[in-house]
Amino acid sequence: MDTKTIILELLHKEGKPMSAGQIAEASGLDRKEVDKAMKTMKEEQSIVSPKRCYWEPKK
Repeated sequence: MDTKTIILELLHKEGKPMSAGQIAEASGLDRKEVDKAMKTMKEEQSIVSPKRCYWEPKK
C-alpha cells in the first residue's frame, strides 16, 4: 500500500483534521515520507486544510 493511501485511510478513520506529526505517529510512517506524500496530495487537492497545519480528506 502506498503512503498516500495509508494517509487517506487514516484521515477517514480518525474523522478529524490531523497534523503531519500526528499522521506520522499514528501510521508508523517516517515524518519525511509523510511530508513528501502530503505535498503531492495538496497539489492533487485530495486533502484540504480546515485550519493551519491540520489536514483532512477533501469532501
